[in-house]
Formats: sequence, structure tokens, C-alpha cells
Amino acid sequence: MGSHASTTYFLGNHMILYDHATIRTNGVNLHVVQAGPLDGPLVILLHGFPEFWYGWRKQIDYLAAHGYRVWAPDQRGYNISDKPDSIAAYNLNQLAADVIGLIDAAGKDTALLVGHDWGAAVAWWTACAYPERLSKLVILNVPHLTVFRQTVTSDWTQMKKSWYMGYFQIPLLPEALFKKMIPQMARGIQASAKPGAFTDEDMHEYQKAWAQPGALKSMINWYRAAVQQIPTPEPDPIVKVPTLILWGKQDFALNAGMAQESVNFCENGRLIYFDDASHWIQHDQPDRVNKCIDEFFNDET
Repeated sequence: MGSHASTTYFLGNHMILYDHATIRTNGVNLHVVQAGPLDGPLVILLHGFPEFWYGWRKQIDYLAAHGYRVWAPDQRGYNISDKPDSIAAYNLNQLAADVIGLIDAAGKDTALLVGHDWGAAVAWWTACAYPERLSKLVILNVPHLTVFRQTVTSDWTQMKKSWYMGYFQIPLLPEALFKKMIPQMARGIQASAKPGAFTDEDMHEYQKAWAQPGALKSMINWYRAAVQQIPTPEPDPIVKVPTLILWGKQDFALNAGMAQESVNFCENGRLIYFDDASHWIQHDQPDRVNKCIDEFFNDET
């Protein structure tokens, strides 16, 4: 473990220092952006596809300024973190074990865990497999895995929305086409979010992350592992960790009804819909998302 760079940002009158560290966990080295007071409650932010730590920039600053110790990793396979070659390296048990390793590396018994998209899938799995290591869970726009499996095999509208998951199972071709269509991919993300949620400068940063050697293949391998490397045995699907689900109803990829069904798998769960937010909820409405997360973390009921 060792810091290799620092950068400074300002949020109002607050100066936010970002430390860029390399953390060894579960056999891989993860690049982790860290901010906030060392003695603050640990918050781990898990990004999804096709993002990287930068996708949390509007949350890192806010949470750090409000006293949290924030860790935002590039998950394995992304940006400048390690990129194991095998599909099996991206199954959910491995991805959850990465999270537990980060909590251990921070010297904490528990963490507050926040996930979006694939990061939310990892967060759900971590909460089910290691409930004792999480104090609270926040999920952004991804259903509980059991709900998704039930819906994608029975609901025609969700089947159509998830067609790309089948396409990603094809060897070699998806990453080859992805590489040729990186600018189009960037424009597609901008078009699917609220206007202004992603700037051209943001998408330039994303394209640099996608251009890292091996990144396109390993990012797609997450989808391959989801189909080809289902972990067994699976943990108890009932989530015992207090859970908040934030869901943008304008999500192009996931039916909003799955959010309420996911609450039914939580012993202590609540749901807040954002009527005019897209799949990219933390980019579309960062102020409201930040406030919901902070209030939930501070709610002792």
C-alpha cells in the first residue's frame, strides 16, 4: 500500500485533498482515491460499467467535507487497477472479497457501502455474504440479484433492455467493436443522462480510462462472469444491513418496478424514487443524492 499522487479540490470553502493510493486486496492491486478525515466513518463507493472512481467525484467532495473518510476504488478490471485475465476472476465472490479487503486495509471493522450499477450488484452481494462487515448499504439503480434474475427471465420489456448482456458473452467481438466506437459510447452516455450531467471534459476522462491496456476486455468480463461464473453456494438473499435504495425512474436499462421488489428482500429497507433522474442518478441530481446518503447515514432509527 502506498500513495503515489495527491490532488486538491475545493467545495465551497472546504479544501478537499485527494490521495491516490494502491491497495493490495484479495490478490490484486486496486487504485483507490481517498479523501476526508482519517478518523471519519469509512465510506466505500463502488462504481459501475463503464465508469471508474471519477464517476463519484460529486459525492467524494461532499462526503469528505461532511466528515467521512471516503475510499473510491477503480474496481478490478477498470482504469489503472489490476486486470486479471480470466473470466472467473470477475465473479461476485471475488468482487465482494475485494471490498472486504479494502475495509481490512483501512483498519476498520465495518464500512458504509454505496454502489451504482455493477458496483451496486457487488454491494448487494457483499451485504448478503458479509453482513457483519457493513453498517449501512446504499444502492443506486440496480435491483437485488434475485429480483433481476426473476424479472429478466419473465418480463419481456426487461429482456429487451438487457439484450446486450447476451451479446457480451461472445468472445473477442464486443471489445473489438467497443474499441472502434469509444467516441460513440461517450456520446451515448451523455445522451442517456440529463443534459449537462456529463461534460465533454468528463467524457475525455472516461475515454482515457477505457484506453488503459486490457480495460475493455476486463470490463466486459464482468458480464461474462455474471452468466458463466455464478458463485456457489450463494449467500442468504435476505439483506440484514439497513439499506437505502435510490432509483432514477428514467433508467433506460432497468425497469423501475424492480426497486420496490428489492426492498422486499431487506429486513430494514427504504426506497426513494427520483422521478426525473436517469440511470446516472448521482450525475443527474448529485445534490439530492448526497443529501439522501448523508441523512441515511446519520439516521439512527
